[in-house]
Amino acid sequence: MIGEKKKCIGLIFGGNSNEHEVSISSAKTVFEAFNSEINKERFTVKAFYINKCGFWLDNYSSETILIGEIENDETKKQDFFNQEKINFLEGIEFQNVDIWFPLLHGFNGEDGSIHGLLRFTKKPLVGCGIIGSALGMDKILMKTIFSNLKLPQVKYLVFQNEDLNDKEVKNKLINEILKKLNFPVFVKPSNSGSSLGISKVINESEILQALEKAREIDQRILIEEGLEVREIECGIIGNSELLTSEIGEVNYKSDWYDYDSKYYSNNKIIIPAEIDPKISKEIKEIAIKSCRALNIFGFARVDFFLEKSSNKILLNEINTIPGFTKNSMFPMLWKASGLNIEQLVAKLVDISLDL
Repeated sequence: MIGEKKKCIGLIFGGNSNEHEVSISSAKTVFEAFNSEINKERFTVKAFYINKCGFWLDNYSSETILIGEIENDETKKQDFFNQEKINFLEGIEFQNVDIWFPLLHGFNGEDGSIHGLLRFTKKPLVGCGIIGSALGMDKILMKTIFSNLKLPQVKYLVFQNEDLNDKEVKNKLINEILKKLNFPVFVKPSNSGSSLGISKVINESEILQALEKAREIDQRILIEEGLEVREIECGIIGNSELLTSEIGEVNYKSDWYDYDSKYYSNNKIIIPAEIDPKISKEIKEIAIKSCRALNIFGFARVDFFLEKSSNKILLNEINTIPGFTKNSMFPMLWKASGLNIEQLVAKLVDISLDL
């Protein structure tokens, strides 16, 4: 409104997770949206880039990354010099930030860590809180809660802190997979995103290598039965009331929806998805129910499988900080639902302020 003081958005991105580059790409899109003609009347943006060693750069340096004056490769050069200097309070002027907008995918961000830290500033933030973020990031805990609520999922097994160097342990795990699941199976670290650390396993000889790959990221490992499915996604925004976007489908050319397919392939995106209206309605209902179960609000993307042979809906997972890159589904879902990226980021701020 005319005469109203502009709100300062504290945009946090980068981070010392394996999704560092994705976070930078997401932040660039959101930064551009806040600086659009319609939004710069209401908002200013203060950027906070965190390099891979956890060092926070000042606003000027952070903004040069977002506008492309410093390439991502150059930020890596700073890592060596700043390894001992990771106190974000030193030299960082964040006092005039009105609302935080964390876009830290993966560890130390999407897992609730950044939400806990920002709580001490006593400023509102875009997205959900500590508990919802932590549960949404941890695939094992998330699926355990879904199972207790009898929400439909693929068959899965959980292995936690197992010693893969022990021959007896290895044989026990492999035998359990062979006994309880059908190939193909997907082996996943419990805490990771963007399909990093995940392997598709089609026979017994590949199991051990897949377990070791997942363990490099997390000692807690999830194994899911692979089915012939369609990849279906639904966006969520809201606070006391959760709103759902149009339903979208991703048709990918790769064998499965891995990291390269998500960010570097020209996948066919269909919005709205060509599915029965009753199925679409049920997907939206499950999306809201699953978010409520994990105390997820603000914004999220809920991912589903739709089994090709039966049209059975299977809840996959919830992403509490979905990507905002040019190829990301979340902003595309809301654009198809009537909110372009400029309107979407403003709406998310309003939700955080309960407007």
